[in-house]
Amino acid sequence: MCYKIIARDIIPKIISFNNIIKIVTRNIFQKEAVMQTKKTTETKHPVTVQDHMEVDQKNKAKKINKVNEVLNIPTGDRFEQDLTELLDSDAEANGESIVIALFDMDKFDHINKDFGHDVGDRVLIEAGEYLKKNIPECATLYRIGGDEFGLIFKGDLEREDVFLILNDLKNNLDIRTPDGEKQTVTIGMAAAFVDASRCTELVRKADSALYRAKVSGRDKVAMAKEEKMVPKTSHYTQDQLQRLSKLSKREGIGEAILLREAIDMLLKKYDC
Repeated sequence: MCYKIIARDIIPKIISFNNIIKIVTRNIFQKEAVMQTKKTTETKHPVTVQDHMEVDQKNKAKKINKVNEVLNIPTGDRFEQDLTELLDSDAEANGESIVIALFDMDKFDHINKDFGHDVGDRVLIEAGEYLKKNIPECATLYRIGGDEFGLIFKGDLEREDVFLILNDLKNNLDIRTPDGEKQTVTIGMAAAFVDASRCTELVRKADSALYRAKVSGRDKVAMAKEEKMVPKTSHYTQDQLQRLSKLSKREGIGEAILLREAIDMLLKKYDC
């Protein structure tokens, strides 16, 4: 009789305790599911400045890849690699000329901002397809990045001949933006063994010519020109000048060239 009373009192409590465990366990799983959903939502919707920067970089990469996939042409890394190999070859000894050109779409930020990135992609693809069809056989086309294309000419063309070819390419470009405006392009060019003999210096010369054409009105072709040189001044410490001299001797590169490269890198860093 005593055992029956004890069982009658305890069994419901055990059952009740088991129910409590089930409820607690179910709540834990539900909370974990909510947390997982929250994490997924946070991943899809950036909150912090860093989140937005990361998403922006991913979107830019997708955009660049989209244009590159359609055009199927070499990119900026290959441009520098091919140019370096050509400059290190026997091209100069064989009497071959090497000329590079940098194409930059004018006011391209306006297209992306006012009409959207899809329209910007279309303009870049049209420009790339146009260049692919109209450049001579002695030229190779590259997608440098953003709204910039590059060309490397190799053969017996003089730089004046290349200038005329580039001018025709510029004038015959027929791309219209949604507002009916003609898309223009600005071009800077530089000739190897005349303007420079190293990849970095040659690209810098072409880039400087491009910048000059931009600030003087756009929709132009500009050749690299002899730059006005100024002597080193007391802006440098004695230790810096000694280290620069050692670097120059070690690399076999003139001190002035090394200084110009360093200043160009500094200006690009601060977007000047």
